[in-house]
Amino acid sequence: MSAGRRFSHAIAEGDGISVVAAVEDAEAARAAEAQRAEALVVLRDPASLREATALPILWRAEAALQRAAEVADAVTVTLPDEDDDHDPAQHRHEEALAFGLDCAVEVTTEEEVERALEVLDPEIFLLAPPQSGEQERLEAVLELLAAVPAGKLAIADLTVTTEEEVQELERAGVDAVIVHAADVSPLVGELPPDV
Repeated sequence: MSAGRRFSHAIAEGDGISVVAAVEDAEAARAAEAQRAEALVVLRDPASLREATALPILWRAEAALQRAAEVADAVTVTLPDEDDDHDPAQHRHEEALAFGLDCAVEVTTEEEVERALEVLDPEIFLLAPPQSGEQERLEAVLELLAAVPAGKLAIADLTVTTEEEVQELERAGVDAVIVHAADVSPLVGELPPDV
């Protein structure tokens, strides 16, 4: 992994909210980069994307961490149910960090945010409320965000399609939002001036 592609830095630096494009292939990755996305998120092995883009990649799957360290910059960790053993999640989190990967802990409820803080104390939260109406999901993300302590990074997982929703998330303090690759350009704002 190149230090220049560190996922957490990409979504934390700069002004405003970062756009993380959900992509499936190299063409979509190149398009997202051209439209000024700050990072990518994928569900399948991102090896084919690695040569297509310099953007950091979050591999959102229970991928083998050694493989992830070769082709991605960050992975997700999900917590088991409250009564289940948390050791596997702790081990995955520690091992991912040891491989030099950033680790985004996926949470769906405020209780999961609290457990994640207690068990893992992660740097990055992926706020992914259960499927429901889009307005309800936006409100659910904002409620989850309220449980995330200052100093932690928060990524909203919504099917965001409007600039207004992105602005609302930004005002609330969300660091990044996942959008479909085709929706990136209208959401990142104006091109910076040439200097």
